[in-house]
Amino acid sequence: MRLDVMKTYKLYIGGAFPRSESGRSYELKDKKGNFIANPALASRKDLRDAVVAARGAFSGWSHATAFNRGQILYRIAEMLEGRSSQFIAEISALEGVGEAAAKKQVQSAIDLWVWYAGWCDKISASAGGTNPIAGPYYNFTIPEPLGVVGIIAEERESLLGLTRGLAPVIAGGNTTVLIASESAPLPAITLAEVLATSDLPHGVVNVLTGKRSELISWLAGHMEVDGLDISGAQKTLDGELKRLGSENLKRIHRFNMDVSPARMLSFMEYKTVWHPIGI
Repeated sequence: MRLDVMKTYKLYIGGAFPRSESGRSYELKDKKGNFIANPALASRKDLRDAVVAARGAFSGWSHATAFNRGQILYRIAEMLEGRSSQFIAEISALEGVGEAAAKKQVQSAIDLWVWYAGWCDKISASAGGTNPIAGPYYNFTIPEPLGVVGIIAEERESLLGLTRGLAPVIAGGNTTVLIASESAPLPAITLAEVLATSDLPHGVVNVLTGKRSELISWLAGHMEVDGLDISGAQKTLDGELKRLGSENLKRIHRFNMDVSPARMLSFMEYKTVWHPIGI
């Protein structure tokens, strides 16, 4: 009799798939109570490693051309399309929805990656500008990436929810540490496998699974994290997360299923450049 080869779900840090340094995992079941997998329970050390990886990747990713970032995001969409059946199966099992609803969510996530890919080389022209001044100078204002952004993925719509957070952050040139849905983490790890085999540089995206009650506060208080998307956190935690984030003046935002260029700009800062006019 043949035994099935069960998949081991790990973390995604710096382009690699390590087990949690703590060796911990938790039992994941579908909506019918059937066992599915044992995802890793990330530790504080894992989170620190993820932030180090994101910080190390920031310079290269932020200085990549906007056109190149757009190409990479489009490549991610292509690869998602090729693995859509796996995402559909995972979403159906973990969220308890039918195949049609799961397929709609996967297709919406793919479309969203394409949409933000298109914005990569347009956001500067849309949000930047030439400023009128009195003097023989040009004065330009352009948006630039903020740095390392922590993302607490939404629990609902496990693939589409994390895409709503992830795509605009990296499209804008930031790197990220993402805390996956606790109840439905598998689409996040499967997406990590897509990212690892795409052209996305290692360390740009780092994915942690585990107990949000542990990870969220550690992420909010980390001094090397420059911004936070807390859309997936309970609203009762807003005050505490803002208090922890105030230590290094993090930009902290909560979005209500928003899909817009403004979500990119929320984690960008404006740089003004002066240049003399030649005679």
